[in-house]
Amino acid sequence: MVIVVQMAAAVVDVTNFITASSASKEAFKTATLLKTLSVNALITGEVGVGKKSIASYILPDAPVLDASNFDELLTTLESSKEIIISNLEKSPNIQTVVDLIKSNNIRVIATAKSSFVDSSVDELFSIKFDIPPLSQRLEDIDLLIEKFVKEASILFSSQERVDMKSFKPDLTQNSNSLRRQVMINYLLQDIKDVELMGILENYLSSRLGSNSDYRNFLYLYEAPLIKAGLNRFKSQLQLSDKLGLNRNTLRKKIADNKQYL
Repeated sequence: MVIVVQMAAAVVDVTNFITASSASKEAFKTATLLKTLSVNALITGEVGVGKKSIASYILPDAPVLDASNFDELLTTLESSKEIIISNLEKSPNIQTVVDLIKSNNIRVIATAKSSFVDSSVDELFSIKFDIPPLSQRLEDIDLLIEKFVKEASILFSSQERVDMKSFKPDLTQNSNSLRRQVMINYLLQDIKDVELMGILENYLSSRLGSNSDYRNFLYLYEAPLIKAGLNRFKSQLQLSDKLGLNRNTLRKKIADNKQYL
């Protein structure tokens, strides 16, 4: 019998669960229970929600193999009694993997995307649970940001601080995009103008070549300037005055850059 469990879970690492929300605490309880049971489990969810981290918490000593590395996975299955298989949906031959797990009596914790469906694995996993995206676990975001800021302070040998005034969490890839965003903000918060110009120079150096480059790349300057101005002054009238533009010119520039604002 397959038990299907729908739950939310905070993004975790092997030793530190984020449990700000009640759903995250439930995930911690489930993961801890699975540590004591000799059953196979399938963890599904979007990229960056913590599937592999939870799997490693359940089986901390098990090797972790990506299902797309088929030959390496088969070799490991011949010599292991427990294993973590990530991205199960990427396996070129899931049935062979399932048969080998069953014949060798291997305990497996696997991960896959939420939409993954395959009848050959139904009997293999006694427990299935889905980890929703961070957009449904808003209570966990502040603690994750705090965690990533600490990582950034160690990486860049600096103080644990970051300007959060205009910080809007990027959750497009859950913890992956959030961590990248925190790292970039941390690194750039005290950037000097010459350093910023150097970054733009490097960005543009391999992209120039047409006879309309000035017009094509003007948005790199105009869009952030307009967006920052609107956030700070809250009105187009005030912003047009601060920028020394008439309102019609500003409206046109806003329309030209609307996809970036």
